[in-house]
Amino acid sequence: MTKNDTNSKNSDDFMQGLGANESALLERIPMIPLRKLAAGMVRAKMRVQFTGWLQYLLPVIFILILALLAGVSRLFKINFLAQIFSVLGSLLFIAALFDLVTVKFNLRFSERLPKRNDALDLFDLMRARHSCRSFQTRKLTEADHAELMDSIQCHLAEPRIGEAPIRFEYIAAPLTVWPPVNATEFLVAIAPKEYDRLSVIDVGRSLQKVVLDVTRMGLGTCWIGPGADHASIMQNLGERFDSEKDHIVCVCAVGYKSNYIPLFIRIFNSRLSNSRLPQSELFFADADFIQPLDVDAPPSNHYGRNYEICQWAPSSYNGQTTRCAAVTDEKGAIKSFDFYAATASQYYAPVALGIWAANWEMGCDALGIQGHFAVRPTEKEATLPRYDLSWVAEEK
Repeated sequence: MTKNDTNSKNSDDFMQGLGANESALLERIPMIPLRKLAAGMVRAKMRVQFTGWLQYLLPVIFILILALLAGVSRLFKINFLAQIFSVLGSLLFIAALFDLVTVKFNLRFSERLPKRNDALDLFDLMRARHSCRSFQTRKLTEADHAELMDSIQCHLAEPRIGEAPIRFEYIAAPLTVWPPVNATEFLVAIAPKEYDRLSVIDVGRSLQKVVLDVTRMGLGTCWIGPGADHASIMQNLGERFDSEKDHIVCVCAVGYKSNYIPLFIRIFNSRLSNSRLPQSELFFADADFIQPLDVDAPPSNHYGRNYEICQWAPSSYNGQTTRCAAVTDEKGAIKSFDFYAATASQYYAPVALGIWAANWEMGCDALGIQGHFAVRPTEKEATLPRYDLSWVAEEK
């Protein structure tokens, strides 16, 4: 092993034990010291995220920092800075206390039920959907619960891409999850314990269709991957979960959105929800991912807002791990769109790709474009980006 290899190995030791998604996100940080600091923060978060207090403890760190800065400023007799830090710390303390009372202990005014989104077309409905981080404490009405169950039954009955069975189990209990608060109703996505990548893609595809249905109902949803405590989920599933045969892929919280949202979650949500990679970094005209696809020029523009709804599709940590390459024939007409996973994650990347598949499929249906999914043979040793799935346009 060369000296450079040893240095590289040592520099990556701090990434040991982190998931593929977390590692992929941390690798975007160019400076090793900052990357190490971020990795430490991720580990600290993982240790306390299932206590139910992380959302409320984070502001305390900044309150203490502001108090320290105020004290240092007074020590050096810089009174105007001390006053600024003290005021900021006091305001943050008031906000944290308000969150604790209204969200953690639920001492608050009741909220109205949200309105349905029946007037929105498919594309606007997809763009209107955002991850719900705080839920009202009330249960779903009988009508909404029945409509949710009908949606699940409908989409699970549709033809799958893979052959392995998948299912969604409904739980009405306060599971231990991060980051949403006060969620008490969940859909647990379960695939076979023996790893089958297409079944994981099917989970993302089918569950996204359910999510879109409940978005039209006016309900809030939140996809939860690494933020779900599997022990609490299995406990609540009871005999519905067989640890010898089943694997929990992900969880989706469902309920009525609340306007009482912890300050830190507001900041966290605004940073993730309003930021996406440009389409030029997601869609390509070649399988080498060198030439960005011109989505506004023929023949690509035929697919309209499909690119937009995939660009804004949810993914774990907003990692945007899916890539798409257009395949054309000798005349320049698009034959298919190939979907790839950009990270080695065994579950969260194929789930995200399945969500893209659902959005693309529903978008094509809305545009009247005929096509179907297929999986073409590939080499055994998959490289990144890894090919997973193709949407093949029907010949006219």
